[in-house]
Amino acid sequence: MELTDRVAALKAVLDAMPGAKIVSRSQPRSTKGPLVLDYNVMGKTFAILQVRGGERVILKCDPHLIEILKQQYAGVGHRSHLDRRYWICVELDADVPAAETERLVAGSYDLVRAGLTKKQQAELALFAPLGGNAREAG
Repeated sequence: MELTDRVAALKAVLDAMPGAKIVSRSQPRSTKGPLVLDYNVMGKTFAILQVRGGERVILKCDPHLIEILKQQYAGVGHRSHLDRRYWICVELDADVPAAETERLVAGSYDLVRAGLTKKQQAELALFAPLGGNAREAG
């Protein structure tokens, strides 16, 4: 699977998130490899990275920030079956700076991690320092 530089850089950021696991999703009968990589922590999705056919990532987002981000960047919108109140799509080849995309990835991870049960959070603590957020741990 050959990735563009932007997708490869973001994949490296996603791969570094403590406890992150990847589920590859392909089209039926495809021999070209995965279409998207579904990143989850403790079974809960925090990012869906499109690795073939486009440069975009779908992230969980604070509902209060979604409209602000959409107004600020043409590359932020909604492009999936997920609830538009909580999920955004970031076009990697648009006007969203890489640093902002990485911040949004960390925020998505933190939102999902905060929703885990205490038992799951304790298990996840084995991967990351206690009390740290994704930006500090990753």
